[in-house]
Amino acid sequence: MLQVISEHRSFGGKQGFYTQDSSATGTAMRFTVYQPPQIKQGPVPVLFFLAGLTATEETFAIKAGAQRLASDYGLMLVSCDTSPRNTGTEGATKDWDFGEGAGFYLDATEAPWSQHFRMESWLTQELRELIVANFPADASRIGIFGHSMGGHGALTLALRHPDIYRSVSAFAPISAPTRCPWGEKAFSQYLGVDRGQWKEHDASELMWQRKKPFPKGILIDQGSSDKFLLEGQLQPEAFEAACAAAGQPLTLRRHEGYDHGYYFVASFMADHLAFHHANLRR
Repeated sequence: MLQVISEHRSFGGKQGFYTQDSSATGTAMRFTVYQPPQIKQGPVPVLFFLAGLTATEETFAIKAGAQRLASDYGLMLVSCDTSPRNTGTEGATKDWDFGEGAGFYLDATEAPWSQHFRMESWLTQELRELIVANFPADASRIGIFGHSMGGHGALTLALRHPDIYRSVSAFAPISAPTRCPWGEKAFSQYLGVDRGQWKEHDASELMWQRKKPFPKGILIDQGSSDKFLLEGQLQPEAFEAACAAAGQPLTLRRHEGYDHGYYFVASFMADHLAFHHANLRR
């Protein structure tokens, strides 16, 4: 059931904060929805944003500066928390890059994580259906984008569910999690020792398998001064190579001097909303 936390007038539309008791995760899950003024004329396209490590459902709504452009384009914006919270799972709050705040947008298969950490099912099924049922959203025009861990989630969910998502982009995504410390730490605990299962949640590996699922292209922005890029956590070159081999159109833009934070994300948000607006037109 949808519960309203708060709603606020914004650029002629409405920014809302909500919670839902999720059957997928067995917890209360929080999310936000921006409804543009165009809902008065009927259902509008929906764009899901997935945030990065340690972020919450509020991060995008507060920091990205996306509402003004969404109002202009007539896009509904949905953002969500990065994991279930208050699960009582031992070790879930021990590390900043694993557990609560770090769900990696997948369904865990290993105990004890498999009981609550089911972000893929919640996002692609439960939350999507809740949005379509309770807001003036066009279910045939859904896009997805995200930042860092959320960029990983956007790419992998789009590749795993091309029947749901018509458009995808990312800011500084974790592009090859099977080959970086963040991914190895998360996947080994969420998915177990079978690296074959890991590949099913790695955007670069999925692109090798799927072969050109988005003919209108994929947009990625990456800052050159991003410390996580320099540490080898992001590896956009792996996704770039996979797209080239698959014949997948990709625009990967490298921006001199930009780091990993929301000053970077906000700087190029207009380009991403324009990209999705164009791809989600009737």
